[in-house]
Amino acid sequence: MLLLLVLIPLLAFAAILGGAKARQTAVIASGVNLVLGLAAAFSWKAALWGFTVPVLSTPAIHLSLGFIDGMSVVMLLLSVIVAFAASLTGTAPDGREKLYYGSSLLIAAGAIGAFVATDLFFFYAFHELALIPTFLMIGILGRGERKAAAWKITIYLGFGSLVLLAGLVWLAAATGTFDMIAMQDAEVIDPSAQKSIAAFLIVGFGILVSLFPFHSWAAPAYASAPAPTAMLHAGVLKKFGLYGLLRLAVPLVPDGLGAWLVPLCVLLLGNILWVGFVTISQKRLDGMLGNSSVMHMGYIFLAVAALVAVPEGMTNEWALPAAVLLMFAHGVSIAMLFGLADKIERATGTLDLDKLGGLAKSAPSLAFLFGLVGMASIGLPGLANFAGEVMVFIASFANYEPTAGLGPVQITCILSIWGVVISAIYMLRAYRKVFQGEVVPSTEEAADLGMTDRIPAVLLAVVLLIVGICPNLLLSLLPK
Repeated sequence: MLLLLVLIPLLAFAAILGGAKARQTAVIASGVNLVLGLAAAFSWKAALWGFTVPVLSTPAIHLSLGFIDGMSVVMLLLSVIVAFAASLTGTAPDGREKLYYGSSLLIAAGAIGAFVATDLFFFYAFHELALIPTFLMIGILGRGERKAAAWKITIYLGFGSLVLLAGLVWLAAATGTFDMIAMQDAEVIDPSAQKSIAAFLIVGFGILVSLFPFHSWAAPAYASAPAPTAMLHAGVLKKFGLYGLLRLAVPLVPDGLGAWLVPLCVLLLGNILWVGFVTISQKRLDGMLGNSSVMHMGYIFLAVAALVAVPEGMTNEWALPAAVLLMFAHGVSIAMLFGLADKIERATGTLDLDKLGGLAKSAPSLAFLFGLVGMASIGLPGLANFAGEVMVFIASFANYEPTAGLGPVQITCILSIWGVVISAIYMLRAYRKVFQGEVVPSTEEAADLGMTDRIPAVLLAVVLLIVGICPNLLLSLLPK
């Protein structure tokens, strides 16, 4: 059955190439996948969701799909929810409908495949599949400095993928298998090799996640990308690197990661504080959202650091759930923000903060929904991001011993709390500039959200609210 979740968007893409109506086909395919994804979440332990076909005998590589544990389920849910919302968002340029909607389907197929793959080769291959249409959408259908942004993201992510490939091949050689489930039961990797493997994985996955200082590709790419591409990449595909660290690096090379704990803490602080101040300085809404996405990756890396710093013989029951919950919450909220920013641009013709104002008067529904998701992104209680961020902070002090003094993770956590203040500054400032104050020419006759625009925004808002009120709906899926 999991194969269907990958095949449906691929078959829909083929149908679009064959002449089917692009928008309708993409919406139907994404809607069917959403229903299947929800069904999978309720029955993910059933054998019907497994699938495997031998591809190569030496080394043993299989097209193998399945749920390794509940973390895969949560990431699948994120993928199908955002993919459906993205299929309803934005308007394709005349004559470019096939590229616009077909590329979104390919990105969704690649993300879903990566999160449910249980073979290391296809885990990597599905992610690379999703990157190709991302580059094309930015370079061909993007706005602003789209060609420069497309080249930059191609170079950065291409280099990151090569570094990651080296680390994954080394990991497969060290464990003797490409099977990601069998890897968990393999002999402990030599600690002397773990440090080097961990370095490749941190850099490779880190570039894909926009870990400071490898982050400068992300904000220009998202600012230039069409709305569905920004929603799918920032909301879903960028979580691939964090998922990979949690799935592979933490359990297989824990000593190696431990050797890089202090540098990792320094880099994630760069995401939260340095990029946070850069976000405050932005003059355009799309640039602000792109940088804010990079900033919030630092909190998820903090959860990873808390997991790495666990003393021998002890556990941290907060860190993994915190990372997964915040990945999900951030994915939904940033996708909704990019979707609504696209509506603002279509209604007013600009995303320049100095050319906007008073939009709430002509577009109250847009103002309400943007305010809701803006509050979610800065951690308002009752919404999903708050639960994830609080759990990250708790996880950072889960094994704290006052007599031993503050460790690297605790010091990093204390400093990173300032990021909450920074987030409030840039988000509230943007909301005031766009929706409040005097009406300006660009917003005087701006249209409010239509029904087609409201459906994806309301869907994502409801998800943020439900998970914020009852985070255990997702946390109960995760390994204890």
